[in-house]
Amino acid sequence: MPEGNPLDMPDQARTALLQPEPVLTSTGVTPRTGPGVEGGRPSRIYALDGLRLLAALTVVMFHYMALTGRWPESDSRARFPAAYPVAAYGWLGVQLFFLISGFVICMSSWGKPLQSFFVSRVVRLYPAYWFAVIATTVVVTAIPGGLRGHPFADVLTNLTMFQEPMGVESVDSVYWTLFAELRFYLLFAVVAWRGLTYRRVLFFCCAWAVASALAYQSDDSTLRMLVMPDNSWCFIAGVAFYLMYRFRPNLMLTGIVLFCLVASLPSAKRTWEHAQERLTHPVPYWPVIAVMAACFGVMGLVATGKLSWIQWRWLPYAGALTYPLYLLHEYIGWEIIGALSPQVKPVPLVSGVIALMLAVSWLVHRYVERPLGRRLKKGLQKL
Repeated sequence: MPEGNPLDMPDQARTALLQPEPVLTSTGVTPRTGPGVEGGRPSRIYALDGLRLLAALTVVMFHYMALTGRWPESDSRARFPAAYPVAAYGWLGVQLFFLISGFVICMSSWGKPLQSFFVSRVVRLYPAYWFAVIATTVVVTAIPGGLRGHPFADVLTNLTMFQEPMGVESVDSVYWTLFAELRFYLLFAVVAWRGLTYRRVLFFCCAWAVASALAYQSDDSTLRMLVMPDNSWCFIAGVAFYLMYRFRPNLMLTGIVLFCLVASLPSAKRTWEHAQERLTHPVPYWPVIAVMAACFGVMGLVATGKLSWIQWRWLPYAGALTYPLYLLHEYIGWEIIGALSPQVKPVPLVSGVIALMLAVSWLVHRYVERPLGRRLKKGLQKL
């Protein structure tokens, strides 16, 4: 790059000098152009659809092949000797979900008013979730000898998605991640309300990272609930990755991402320790670091456009299955496994249950999410 301070030059000269690097202006940074970007805005990133489904399937594997409790025998490693060493780390799919969420929420909110941000989140989250709450309640109640059902009032509270702060048990334990997503949306809405610019979003990432580090050892439950020091790092890194994608990488964004990777490890280690209590055979910790680094690494490839060559037409359909699959798979799948495991061998049973869950997920997307989402969007836009 030529010597001299570009900020001291006129706007036109500065723009010519810094292209294709991001161009500082009074309103932020101008978007780049190139692969994966159309007219200064990102096109659909097919790789993210595949990564979302991969993250969901790893969580499914963890619940079906690693955890104990729904099989007649307690030894998961004996049932799935080849898959167990991988499935035991499947809970890390949630961290990849959070990384993708930070990226996608920033991408989908850019240049849109706060009302559009609110409507898009409600339309995206609630239709499939309402169906999942009702379907899981019906299945758990209908199958005798399995999981315990919930009181009707608790089921109604679950429909709000705010059952955790209200002290009500979730109908399915996977719903804890949804409340984490909601808190991220609440925090990000503060920035979206003013309008997203490079500087504002960058400040948001830095401020949330500092608040998370300071709140990590805090005993204040309200502060921890708002700041989310255990789960914030992947959201922050996802947002920073999107800034890389939209404006090109720089030292500041790279530093934020690396800081978040390192800062996420203590929480990941605690989750690994908790997972050991639910596994019949302990697994080492070092693969957690490797998988976390791999998740950040693949998002780095997305952010730098290295995966823009992936344009497989089936990936959007795969991505559409992800949210319903995640919502429906655990308790309903466990009930099916518990009922059929005496008659069906583990590998074909799990394979069949996963295939069934994928098929049901597509039906939910096609006949619940899309039509109900359109109605919700139409109604909310009139507010």
